[in-house]
Amino acid sequence: MMAKNNWTKKEHIVAFNLYCKIPFTKINATYPPVKELAKIIGRSNGSVAMKLANFARLDPALKARDVSGLTQGAKGEEVVWAEFNGNWEELAWQSEKILASYKNEPIEVTTEIITDDLPSEGKEKEAVVKTRVNQSFFRKTILASYNYSCCITGISIQELLIASHIIPWSVNKESRMNPSNGLCLNSLHDKAFDKGLITVTPDYRIKLSEVILHNRNTETSGFFLPYENKPIRLPQKFYPEKEFLKWHNKNVFIDS
Repeated sequence: MMAKNNWTKKEHIVAFNLYCKIPFTKINATYPPVKELAKIIGRSNGSVAMKLANFARLDPALKARDVSGLTQGAKGEEVVWAEFNGNWEELAWQSEKILASYKNEPIEVTTEIITDDLPSEGKEKEAVVKTRVNQSFFRKTILASYNYSCCITGISIQELLIASHIIPWSVNKESRMNPSNGLCLNSLHDKAFDKGLITVTPDYRIKLSEVILHNRNTETSGFFLPYENKPIRLPQKFYPEKEFLKWHNKNVFIDS
């Protein structure tokens, strides 16, 4: 493959899209999604893997663990990183649209969203598609960040995993697509988190409500009591934002 010119803005955006949607430990030239993106944009496998590693150097979660990608990178990575962190809602959507255009496919096909019940045409259809595409992006990003396992129990059956919002989707538009507003939970603990029966403290420990602590039904308590005050399994990327956790502790969690 002939050497190409400097990376374009669109290439940086689809590379960051992939960075979000695969585990950090899978960033290498042999990982199939890396090879697929390389083929789509006409770059070498190694070039794409290096670009993803360049993005990793900007990730605060990796810096917190003293893990980093390549020490030097391009200005384009910094620009795209800053733009995504400033507007996850729009740029997640735009990155999926660009990726679909590279594949020459409808965005509904590229993102594998449910289309059976979509409105026929017009702005209503576009709004529903955008919402589902963004929800799909958020789910893939959260599951990949937590290496496809529940941060409380370690359950790793993907069909049972939920990309759970810390601050609910309907409450805070600005943060609903932010990966730092997400936890990977199994469906039972996701429901308990949503109902305020459990929370995660800003120091990343599990806290149970009095409702659960006072429930001595063996069949029920066995799913929760072993995790009281235990640390969650932290993600490889995009640590939960402490301010979001404080909000959940204060506004959702049933403390008495």
